[in-house]
Amino acid sequence: MVFKSEYLNQTVVSHFFLEGLMYTGDHPSLFFLLFLLIYSTTVTGNLLILLTVGSDPHLRSPMYHFLGHLSFLDACLSTVTVPKVMAGLLTPEGKVISFQSCAVQLYCFHFLASTECFLYTVMAYDRYLAICQPLHYPVAMSRRMCARLAGITWATGAVHSAVHTSLTFHLLYCGPHHVAYFFCDIPPVLKLACVDTTINELVMLANIGIVAAGCLILIVISYVFIVSAVLRIRTAEGQRRAFSTCSAHLTVVLLYYLPPVCIYLQPSSSGPGAGAPAVFYTIVTPMLNPFIYTLRNKEVKRALRRRLCINPRETPAGSPPP
Repeated sequence: MVFKSEYLNQTVVSHFFLEGLMYTGDHPSLFFLLFLLIYSTTVTGNLLILLTVGSDPHLRSPMYHFLGHLSFLDACLSTVTVPKVMAGLLTPEGKVISFQSCAVQLYCFHFLASTECFLYTVMAYDRYLAICQPLHYPVAMSRRMCARLAGITWATGAVHSAVHTSLTFHLLYCGPHHVAYFFCDIPPVLKLACVDTTINELVMLANIGIVAAGCLILIVISYVFIVSAVLRIRTAEGQRRAFSTCSAHLTVVLLYYLPPVCIYLQPSSSGPGAGAPAVFYTIVTPMLNPFIYTLRNKEVKRALRRRLCINPRETPAGSPPP
């Protein structure tokens, strides 16, 4: 399964073989059912949140607008990786992925992941405006501004991913074709290149590092101002209500940032054993996000009850958190 490259006049691989996750080969049926349960829960939970936010008139604030984007991103991010993992657990042929499909998977993964990174930053900015500048909030975070910020996150994520994908797949791959990972990601794919990848690894670390660090710094700065403003609130109920609107966001930010740091700061350590952190933020975190936002947000819980007809009597929702 090789073809000739007219440009380089050398043989290059036409497919890759994903080695998958450690320990799953011993009980493939059990892990298939586990991943099927996780994937079903992820897609169902996130799509339910997306439909609820999009249809419930009580959830019209910018915070819920961005939550809808986050739910869609989580559902797509899980779809990029989990079905292929499940296919690999069923048959050995399920672990085979073509060169072109590998490039598409890598692009989609980094597109969605980087867009989510930018979205978390925008959500932190939204919380900053709502709590620190409440009088200017309706104007500063208008519907048009929300749509513009969301569009910028998607466009920036697309460009960011395109850069990494082009840098990764313009290299020569002449064998081997076994990817020591459960999906096509930059570090394990670069290890299969037949040329020196030092420049690519430096660009990857610099680009991803600058983007991730920059977003994290902006989030931290936003929350420094938020905490300072909340501490000036005189009532304990006011402080609790303000913190409750931020706790869910802070939780998912921590779940999102910690695992990738273990992967991309040490690209040479990629392999089946290095898949555990990636499993957490590509498979587990997208499943947890709907529960985190639902359990920590009374407005979303009320909206879900109304949509699922758990409580047919309409009760006053009260004003949504800023």
